[in-house]
Amino acid sequence: MMKKLAIAAIVGIALTALNAGAQEDPYLWLEDVTGPRQLEWVKAQNERTQPVLEATPGFQQMQGRMLDILTSRERIPGVVKRGDHLYNHWQDAAHPRGLLRRTTLEEYRKQDPKWETVLDITQLAAEENQKWAYKATTCLYPHYRRCLISLSRGGADAVELREFDMQTLQFVKDGFRLSESKQSVAWVDADTLHVSRDFGPGSLTRSGYARIVKEWKRGTPLAEAKTLYEAKEEDVGVGAFVVNEPGRSYHRIRRSISVRYGEEYILHGGKWVMLDTPKDADVATFNGMLLLQLRSDWKPAATVFKTGSLIAGDLDKFMAGGRDFELIFEPRHRVSLKAYTVTKNHLLLDILDNVKARVTEVRREGGVWKRREVDVPQMATVGLAALDRDTSDDYWITMSSFVEPTTLYLGKAGTDAREKMKGLPALFDAKGLKVEQYEATSRDGTRVPYFAVMPQGLKLDGSNPTILYGYGGFEVSQTPGYSAARGAAWLERGGVWVLANLRGGGEFGPEWHQTARLAGRQKTHDDFIAVGEDLVKRRITSPAHLGIYGGSQGGLLVGAAFTQRPDLFKAAVSTVPLLDMKRYHLLLAGASWMSEYGDPDKPGDWDFIGKYSPYQNVFKNKKYPKVFIATTTRDDRVHPGHARKMAAKMQEQGHEVLYFENTEGGHGSGTTPEQQAYFNALIFAFFRQELN
Repeated sequence: MMKKLAIAAIVGIALTALNAGAQEDPYLWLEDVTGPRQLEWVKAQNERTQPVLEATPGFQQMQGRMLDILTSRERIPGVVKRGDHLYNHWQDAAHPRGLLRRTTLEEYRKQDPKWETVLDITQLAAEENQKWAYKATTCLYPHYRRCLISLSRGGADAVELREFDMQTLQFVKDGFRLSESKQSVAWVDADTLHVSRDFGPGSLTRSGYARIVKEWKRGTPLAEAKTLYEAKEEDVGVGAFVVNEPGRSYHRIRRSISVRYGEEYILHGGKWVMLDTPKDADVATFNGMLLLQLRSDWKPAATVFKTGSLIAGDLDKFMAGGRDFELIFEPRHRVSLKAYTVTKNHLLLDILDNVKARVTEVRREGGVWKRREVDVPQMATVGLAALDRDTSDDYWITMSSFVEPTTLYLGKAGTDAREKMKGLPALFDAKGLKVEQYEATSRDGTRVPYFAVMPQGLKLDGSNPTILYGYGGFEVSQTPGYSAARGAAWLERGGVWVLANLRGGGEFGPEWHQTARLAGRQKTHDDFIAVGEDLVKRRITSPAHLGIYGGSQGGLLVGAAFTQRPDLFKAAVSTVPLLDMKRYHLLLAGASWMSEYGDPDKPGDWDFIGKYSPYQNVFKNKKYPKVFIATTTRDDRVHPGHARKMAAKMQEQGHEVLYFENTEGGHGSGTTPEQQAYFNALIFAFFRQELN
């Protein structure tokens, strides 16, 4: 009897808590992603939104042009070299879910290379009646014959892995196969994998990522795989990987305690040894050297290396207790290291100088690091990738700007040789456009740069329809880039496009990011608002013609901006957004971002989170700009409940809100070109309606 009463009491407490949650948040029910009632709500929203935006004059032409751009044969096929072949994933009208295909370097040099189909994802999806999206291929070094192909249902982060033979071009019968999970694998040898994934109850972190790394032998049940490492439930996750160099392989495990903080382990002398390196540093290897990109000052021996530096030391000596490092790159005022890549003998540094491109080659000769500047356009984004770090110093370099189509070159480190391989044709009319870089002054006096793309001779009368785009998080830099869709749908029609370089990003190194974490998050929003105010001050636009746009963290940014300064903006688009910061850490991967935003369950953290969380700061008695919120049902990173609940709450309060949810697409805009074209056409149609 006592046991029954105890159970009844527990059930009663649970129901009381649920009812309390529902009273506090009447739209909590929309967090059930695939419930019938919830999907009916989504369907009704789509049926309400789509006719409104499709009625925009020229919508069908705009959508069709975007689809033509996304399926054009003139696109540059991005490639990865494995052995003798260059591999590419290609989507077009005939293969909307894509072809995994390959060619040779000599063929790739030609205007119209001959491609060999490796796997037809579109055909596979039809045969298996699944909405497969291709994600990645992981192959066994050095011959790359055996590979694991990652397939996602509807574009989600969770994938299924299947072993594939690159010689027979068939899935391996009775080969390695792993069911759907957020997972990662690394080849140890032909019969051994290191696997991190959902192994069953207790094997995931609070963020929904793998907590355990196991070693799995071919021909044995996964349940019998040997555990190599266990992270904590409160960690973000753990994964294993292998870095191969000629004559040497580095087997490593990364324990991610938070997004930018963790522990690195290396297999040394048959044992997994934790590296005595800063937990917030990025760790890599290069020709027997240990490379560290620092996010805080570090004094391993006599020298203090500054935040944002790249340093190198002999790995074997380090493992033996040595702590001597050499400086490769040191940041200066508004000069930071965005990224770097490795060839056989060189490091290629991708540097931002006041958010403008610079590239430096670095090679160690005679015990010193020698440098050489590479000529690149400043008002551009540069991409660097080694062709084959095992065998050559050749590397891919892409150059892209707001108005100049992307061009791909093959360079050779140490020389001025640069071979143009592919060039994107002009997919929109950029004649008469100019790019300017300005600075706004944020609330605390910080100068915040931004780029503006606009017609030459623009009348500074405040009447120009302008879209302000921002992100401002996770140390991600926003740099100039060519978007044919944006050009065709917006710039050709006289619209102004603005890209803001906000604190929280990585444009000026780790400190630019760190100052806007946790209690500093409001600085990101202040910066965004300051750019909007500066555009109005310069008379480039006015509140009647200014729209804001962002996705994911940028969707949160947009939500905070229009709820804090509704008078400054006419329209707002928030895609795949975080919006309910009271519950974000309880939804999907949300717990993994607490080092960025804080823990809303801690009163001290909620004191600052609660001041900007859009869902808690939208009110019936305020007038907001018109809002368009869009997401995807298959987003298993940022929960679609954020978008659903914000739209429902604002509509109930009587605000003008449109909502659209794609049934697939993952944390993006769709898995097929047709879906992506439609999603983006809706966004630009909304801005056309509201800002002109």
